[in-house]
Amino acid sequence: MKRALFAGSFDPMTNGHLDIVQRASQLFDQVIIGVAENGRKATLFSLAERVRLVEQVVVSIPNVTVHSISGLTAQVAQTLEVNTLIRGLRTSVDFEYERTMADYNQQIGSMETIFLMAAPEHQKISSSMMKEIVLLGGDVMSYMPAVVAIALQEKLKDSKLGGI
Repeated sequence: MKRALFAGSFDPMTNGHLDIVQRASQLFDQVIIGVAENGRKATLFSLAERVRLVEQVVVSIPNVTVHSISGLTAQVAQTLEVNTLIRGLRTSVDFEYERTMADYNQQIGSMETIFLMAAPEHQKISSSMMKEIVLLGGDVMSYMPAVVAIALQEKLKDSKLGGI
């Protein structure tokens, strides 16, 4: 069985993330989405909220499961008996960073990394940009799954821009 791990903070999940998950689910027998707890990164949504939102988004994809994860991705993958990591790329800047991470994951845990390029319509979408758009009163429904967009709007309805 070919299994892959797609790890990230998903704070919040966007249509770009979902596109990568859908495409990866066609390449692998099982895709595990690892919603990461990262003590160095402040998140808007709690880990439990992020896991719940991602689960709601991918519920209709039968070979995709969602787990909360922490620690080194390569070690998490080994624990989950996965030897392939999925990473989405939007720009060449993403590639440089992700290539370095792929090298470390290969050295630490013999992990292979497969890069999937973002579809052109998703290349400019980022979770941080979605937060800013909502804070400034914009509509993000075309950039993220509806359940996530609604949760983001609800979370930020009384916030100030400095809160992200």
